[in-house]
Amino acid sequence: MGSYRKHWLALIAVLIVTFSLLGYYGREVYRQAPPIPDRIATASGEVLYTQESILDGQTAWQSVGGMQLGSIWGHGAYQAPDWTADWLHRELTAWLDVAAEREQGKPFAQLDAGTQAVLRDRLKTEYRRNTFDAATGTATVSDLRAEAIARTARYYDQLFSDAPALQKSREHFAMKENTLPSAERRAQMAGFFFWTAWAAATERPADVGGSGATYTNNWPHEPLIGNQPTGENLVWSVMSVVVMMAGVGFLVWGWSFLRKQEEDDPTPPVHDPLSRVPLTPSQRALGKYLFLVVALFTTQVFLGGFTAHYTVEGQQFYGVDVSQWFPYALVRTWHIQSALFWIATGFLAAGLFLAPLINGGKDPKYQKLGVDILFWALVVVCVGSFIGNYFAIAQVLPPEWNFWLGHQGYEYVDLGRLWQIGKFAGIVFWLVLMARGIFPALLAPSGQDKNLLALLTCSVVCIGLFYGSGLFYGERTHLSVMEYWRWWVVHLWVEGFFEVFATTALAFIFSTLGLVSYRMATAASLASASLFMLGGVPGTFHHLYFAGTTTPVMAVGASFSALEVVPLVVLGHEAWEHWRLQHRTPWMAHLKWPLMCFVAVAFWNMLGAGVFGFMINPPISLYYLQGLNTTPVHAHAALFGVYGFLALGFTLMVLRYVRPQLVFSDSLMRTGFWWLNAGLALMMFTSLLPIGLFQFHASVSEGLWYARGEAFLQQPFLQTLRWVRTFGDVVFIVGALCVSWQVVRGLFGTPAPAAPAEAVLAKGM
Repeated sequence: MGSYRKHWLALIAVLIVTFSLLGYYGREVYRQAPPIPDRIATASGEVLYTQESILDGQTAWQSVGGMQLGSIWGHGAYQAPDWTADWLHRELTAWLDVAAEREQGKPFAQLDAGTQAVLRDRLKTEYRRNTFDAATGTATVSDLRAEAIARTARYYDQLFSDAPALQKSREHFAMKENTLPSAERRAQMAGFFFWTAWAAATERPADVGGSGATYTNNWPHEPLIGNQPTGENLVWSVMSVVVMMAGVGFLVWGWSFLRKQEEDDPTPPVHDPLSRVPLTPSQRALGKYLFLVVALFTTQVFLGGFTAHYTVEGQQFYGVDVSQWFPYALVRTWHIQSALFWIATGFLAAGLFLAPLINGGKDPKYQKLGVDILFWALVVVCVGSFIGNYFAIAQVLPPEWNFWLGHQGYEYVDLGRLWQIGKFAGIVFWLVLMARGIFPALLAPSGQDKNLLALLTCSVVCIGLFYGSGLFYGERTHLSVMEYWRWWVVHLWVEGFFEVFATTALAFIFSTLGLVSYRMATAASLASASLFMLGGVPGTFHHLYFAGTTTPVMAVGASFSALEVVPLVVLGHEAWEHWRLQHRTPWMAHLKWPLMCFVAVAFWNMLGAGVFGFMINPPISLYYLQGLNTTPVHAHAALFGVYGFLALGFTLMVLRYVRPQLVFSDSLMRTGFWWLNAGLALMMFTSLLPIGLFQFHASVSEGLWYARGEAFLQQPFLQTLRWVRTFGDVVFIVGALCVSWQVVRGLFGTPAPAAPAEAVLAKGM
C-alpha cells in the first residue's frame, strides 16, 4: 500500500460496509418476497390458479419477450401497458360493474353518487385485505371477485391472440397478431398477470414487515383502492435529498481544503511512448474486435430507429407490415443486446491492448491464439443469442427450450441461459488473458509503485467474475429474487466495476504516456473507486423500491443511491483535464478524437447519470415515474452517453496504435462526434422527455394505468411527439455511420497522407 495506505483502507472499508448491506438486505428480499400461493380459490372452493400455473404463466410471458413487451412492476418496455397496473385497473372496474349489475341491475356508471361511493369503499376493503393463509398456502377471493378476474382474463386472452375485436389495441401496443398462439398458455399468463396485480393490491401482514402498505409499497398509483405513496416513501425521499446535498457539500469541502496541492504536470515526452513500443501479435489481432464494435454499433443504431418507429406505426414500417417477422419485442431485444455486446467488446479490446504493455511489451505464450479464440466465441454467442431470440418470440421453440436457447424475458439479460453461460465463460477467458499479462508484472520484484496496477487488476477480476451473478436465478425464480440478481448485472457490474475499470485504465494510459503523474493518477483512481462503490453498491436497491421489498430496502436504496450523484459534480473538472491533454504536446493531436469521446463521457455522466438519474431516483419520484418515458431519457443518456462514448473512445485509441500510420479524418470525425451528441440530445429533449413529463402528470392525476394506456398515448399531440423523434434518430444515425466508417477506413483503407507538420512528427516517431 505504501503512501496510498489511507486510500486503500478507505476503499476496503467501503467495500466491506456496502457489500454487507447489499448481502444482508438481499437476504431480506428472499425472506420478504410476496408469496405465490399454492392456490387462489373462491370461498366456495373453486380453484382459479395454482402456484404451478402462475409460474407456468411467468414462463409464457418470458417467451413472448417478457420485459420487451410492456412491463411488470414498472420494469420493461414502454409502448404496451404495464401489465400489473393494467390488469389491476381492469379487474377493479370489472368488480364494480359486476357488483352493480348483481345488486342494482345496471352498470356502475349509471348508479347515483352515493351508491357508487358505497361500492368503492367495499372494493377497497376487499382488495387490500390479505386473505392469504400461510398454513394452507391458500389465498381466498370472493365469488364476485372471481367473476371480475374471469372477465379480465378474457380480455387478455383476446389481446394476445388474433381476435379481430382487439386488433387496433395490438397495433397501438406494437404487438404482432397472435402474439401467444396457445390458448392454454394465454390462460396461464393471465394468472401470472393476476398474481403481480394481487401483490400490488394486497397489504403485507404486520408480522412480516407490513405497515398498511401493499407488498409493492402501494405501487402503482391506483386511486380506486387507495394505492398512494406511503409515509415511509415521503420520509426517505426527503432523506435522499438531504444525503445528496450533504455528500456534495462534503465533497466540495474536501476538494477545496483537504486534498494535497496538486503536483506540477510532468513534462511530456518528445515522442509518444506507446508508439515506440513494437506491436505484439495479439495487439495486431485486435483489428477484428474493433470491426465487430462498429458493426454491432451500426446494427444497434438502425435497430433503434426501427424500434422507435414502432411507437408510431405499431405493426408497420412506413406502411409495410413487418411485425409478423420482426415484431417490436424482437427488435427492441436486439437493440439492447447489440448495445451491450459492442460496448463490452470495446472494453475487452482496450484491456487486451493494455495486457502486453503491462507485460513489458511482449505477449505471454499463445496470447494471440487466445485473443482469436475469444473473438470467435463472442461472435458465436452474439449470433446464437440473436437467432434464439427470433425463434422464441416467433413461438417456434418448444416451451421447455425457450429459457435456455431463446429468450429469458428480462431486460438487459434477454439472451437464453445457454448463451448467457457462454458470454460469462468468454468474460472469464478474457480475465485469464488479462491475468497472464498483468500478474507477472504485478508480482515481479521491483521498487516501482504498483498501486495503480493493483487497482486495475482488481477491476479486471471483478468484471470477469461479477457477470456470473446473473446466473443466480432460474426460469421459475420468484420475480422479486430475480430482480435482485438482475440488477447486480445491470447496475453493479456495468455501473460499478466497468466504471472503476474505465477510470483506472484511462489513468494508466495517461500516466504511461507521461501526460499526468503516476502518483496523481493512482490517488485519483483510488479515491474515485471509493466514491463509485459507496453509492453504487447499496444503491442497487433503488431499482427495487416496488419489487416486493420492504421499507428498509427502500431506505438503503434511497440514501446510498443519492450518493451516486456526488462524484458527478466534479466531472466538469475531469472534462477539462481530458480536453487540455490534447494541447500538452504536438503528438497528442493524434489522440484528439478519443479524448473528445472521454470529454463527452464526463458531460453525459453529469447530465444523464446525474441530473436525469436523480430525477427518477427518490422513492416519491420513482413512484410516479417508474415505467414512463422519463426512464429511457436516463437510460439513453447514461448507457450510450457514458458507456457508449467510453467504448468508442477506447476503440479509437486502440485503432490509433494498432494502425500506427493512421491519421483520423478531421471532417469525418467532427461530423460523427457532434452529430452523435446532437442526435442524442434531440431524441431526448424533443420527444422522450416531453412525453415522459406529460405521462408524469397523467400518472399523478389518474394513475399509471392511464399514463401507459392507449387512450392517453394515442392522443394526436403525443403521436406527433413520437414522430418528432425521427429527426434526432436521423442525426444520430449519420453520426454513427461517420464514426463507424472512420474505423473501417482505418482498419482496411490506405492511410491518409499526413499533413506536413504531422509528417515531420511521424518521421520523428
